[in-house]
Order: sequence, then C-alpha cells, then structure tokens
Amino acid sequence: MIFVTVGTHEQPFDRLLRAVDELRRQGAIQEEVFLQTGCSDYQPKACGWARMLPYRQMVEQMSRARIVVTHGGPASFMLPLQMGKTPVVVPRQKQYGEHVNDHQVEFAREVSRRMGLILPVEEVDRLGEVLARYDTLAGAAAGEIPRNNGRFNRELDALVRGLFPQ
Repeated sequence: MIFVTVGTHEQPFDRLLRAVDELRRQGAIQEEVFLQTGCSDYQPKACGWARMLPYRQMVEQMSRARIVVTHGGPASFMLPLQMGKTPVVVPRQKQYGEHVNDHQVEFAREVSRRMGLILPVEEVDRLGEVLARYDTLAGAAAGEIPRNNGRFNRELDALVRGLFPQ
C-alpha cells in the first residue's frame, strides 16, 4: 500500500495528488493507494482518500504502508523515518502556489544531502520512476537517524553536578 499525505497547510497541493492519482489510473501503480488531501481542491478518482485524518489514523496508515509519500514538512516525513521507512518527499513549491516560499525544497535538499534518509522528488513527472525503483532507492538512502540523547544526558548531568557539587 502507498500512503500519501499533503499535511494541513491551507494552500492546495493538487500537483502531487493529480500525479499519484494518474499513475494509479494508468496502472503504473498496481497497489492500493490512500491519499490524505488536506486543503487541496483535487478529488482523486483512482485512489482512496480523505481530506483530513485524526493523528492515530495517520499513524496507522503510515504503519501499514510499504511506501509513504509526503510533502516537505519536517513533521510529516519524520514520522515514517521513526518507523524505519524511507519517505518519498515531494516538497511544496512557491512557483505552483503550494506555499509562500521554497523552504520545503531547501530543507528536503539539505536533509537529503546531509543524511540521505529521504528520497526527494521536486518534479512530479519523476514520481513514477522513483516509486517503480523505490526498494532499490530506499535501500541506498536508508541509514540511522542521528540521535543526540546520549550527549544531551551527559551534558545535563555535568551541568547538574556543577550546580550541586557533592
């Protein structure tokens, strides 16, 4: 199953929804697809969909999905990363009226460059190719999410010990 989320931003993200729906309609995507369409105007014809999902249902859909496709909002692509999945990230772009600026494009590029944990797709005409090659591409992009918990705990411990010597 493929799960697509465009988040809750008030500008539509019809470009992504149309592309996925068309790939499914043409048979380029054979598996089940569910779209969370948010504030978009487009109503899918070949995929299951809902405008908004309660958080618990969002988590369930992502857990069930083999592939998660998301907009470039960090919270939306961090959840599948935490589940051990490599998300396909299609950032919203100002030129298409999807956001007020291109911060999602810049952020997705930087995360991909620094960590390689996501599969960024800026132009939806590449989406079919990326989905068809997902297993290979995701395997190459997979890695450990850097965690700073240990360092934080050590530094906090040192700070507390400095404030309250024994």
